[in-house]
Amino acid sequence: MCGIVGYIGRRPAAPILLDGLEKLEYRGYDSAGIAVRDGNGPVAVVKAQGRLRVLSDKTDHGKAIAGNCGIGHTRWATHGEPTETNAHPHVSETVTGIHNGIIENYQELKDKLTKNGYVFYSDTDTEVAIKLIDYYYKKYAHTPVDAINHAMVRIRGSYAFALLFNDYPEEIYVARKDSPMIIGEGEGEHYLASDVPAILKYTRSVYYIGNLEIGRLTADSLTFYNLDGDEIQKEKKEIEWDAAAAERGGFEHYMMKEIHEQPTAVRDTLHSLAHGDHIDLSEVGLTDEDLRSFSQICIVACGSAWHVGMVCKYVMEDLARIPVQVDLASEFRYRRPILDQNALVIIISQSGETADSLAALRLSKQMGIRTLAIVNVVGSSIAREADMVLYTVAGPEIAVATTKAYSAQLIAGYCLAIQLGLARGELTEERYTELIRELDTLPGKIERILEDKERLQWFASKQVAAKDIFYIGRGIDYAISLEGSLKAKEISYIHSEAYAAGELKHGTISLLEEGTLVIGILTQQELFEKTVSNLVECKSRGAYLMGLTVNGHYEIEDTVSFAVYIPKTDDHFMASLAVIPLQLLGYYISVGRGLDVDKPRNLAKSVTVE
Repeated sequence: MCGIVGYIGRRPAAPILLDGLEKLEYRGYDSAGIAVRDGNGPVAVVKAQGRLRVLSDKTDHGKAIAGNCGIGHTRWATHGEPTETNAHPHVSETVTGIHNGIIENYQELKDKLTKNGYVFYSDTDTEVAIKLIDYYYKKYAHTPVDAINHAMVRIRGSYAFALLFNDYPEEIYVARKDSPMIIGEGEGEHYLASDVPAILKYTRSVYYIGNLEIGRLTADSLTFYNLDGDEIQKEKKEIEWDAAAAERGGFEHYMMKEIHEQPTAVRDTLHSLAHGDHIDLSEVGLTDEDLRSFSQICIVACGSAWHVGMVCKYVMEDLARIPVQVDLASEFRYRRPILDQNALVIIISQSGETADSLAALRLSKQMGIRTLAIVNVVGSSIAREADMVLYTVAGPEIAVATTKAYSAQLIAGYCLAIQLGLARGELTEERYTELIRELDTLPGKIERILEDKERLQWFASKQVAAKDIFYIGRGIDYAISLEGSLKAKEISYIHSEAYAAGELKHGTISLLEEGTLVIGILTQQELFEKTVSNLVECKSRGAYLMGLTVNGHYEIEDTVSFAVYIPKTDDHFMASLAVIPLQLLGYYISVGRGLDVDKPRNLAKSVTVE
């Protein structure tokens, strides 16, 4: 969840660290800190509570700290309150370090170290880990790699460490397990970071450090080691993202920029899979014979990716007539899932580092089930460990609340569903071609919705004082409601819930009060009248109604106070269009309430701890 950066080279390190942390602040923004070393001098550590700008001001934007070697951290608090004392970096007598992850047995390790004379100044698990490395470094007096290896064997949990050793002034050491880290290579300089955007303006040449591996960075060299301390070779990769893609590009917030990037993300993802009137999954590793062999599909994901899975369940079952179940990754691994050996488990994750999803992937592989990852980040942990990978082409997504990654994942799911339907004999060639051509119209239709966003801005301005919002729908519309509700609650802090409209009378309707905003999603032709009836029931209890439906259903205005219309498309693909007004609504309400849209409280972009 936290963001880490590092630099070693010939340029001043502190400004580079602060610049990188700014790109990673979506991963955590409770506190921040940097540690910089100038030659053989002592390590200078500066920390600050609150947003990164506090640290930047404290260091005069990095100009107040000299040195060409350093590490930096922006924190999402897990152990210990978000105070300056608990902020990273943490220090021991011989080691200074930062950490992304969570140490599960930190109390056991802390007790061990306390018995050996160590005193702790913070409430964090990270300080325990740094002092454990210090303990092994002193005890065995060999090398940093030896000390780190001994600590890694004892630590349970997830981590990406960046470490400065007092006795090795021109070096940075790194280690990881289950938390993301990349190493960037420049000319006479090297970088480390949790995620690509932090170093994209400096280099596109990167190495992905593997699980239970260690790295040693100097200005001119990179060395990687396994858990035994033996040197290993890593393959260099080139990042294709444009550096400008990680900037705001004139928009007030990243979220609004990324909302407007959805036509491109949808188009690029579609065209990576569909060539003319044919979907090609050969690069994914799936043949039509494979698709025919699957007896069931289990989609596992968290948050918005889980909502994508809910949409895909309806689409896949209808187009391909294959049973599909959708599991929250955080529950999947604990319920002893029962899966047929001919099942396919699909893991959906934007970052490819989501801890619960990664654990679900590993459990599936232990069960001998084939796995497919739908991810956005090339070389991520889930992408490397899955049997097959379908990459979305959304580019870097900075705002915590996902928009374009969600839309790209939907397109990937649609393509998979359509090819499943053809391979399994449930779709005729004519219907297959018709569906692919309809997918190709979605980017233009999303652009048309975005052109009419001012009406939603006006409506949102009337809802900034709302206490509760209910989203209701049936079928795919219910799945759309789940995502709409999440967008509202995560960035506006208004309590919102999504309900299957048919379930209102089974208890939920008792929550309605005079003036409660109820948003009905009515994009499914066969279910339109039933959902209208549910809205009428809500209205009779005093609810204030908004309806989101398809062009032509103007009769909705007889029921609702505010109507939003989207272009027509095939009912299976309505989520791609209906989500856009709901994203805009959440955004504008949040702005109207004066909140930080891109970095909502208590949340981080990539959830790499359980």
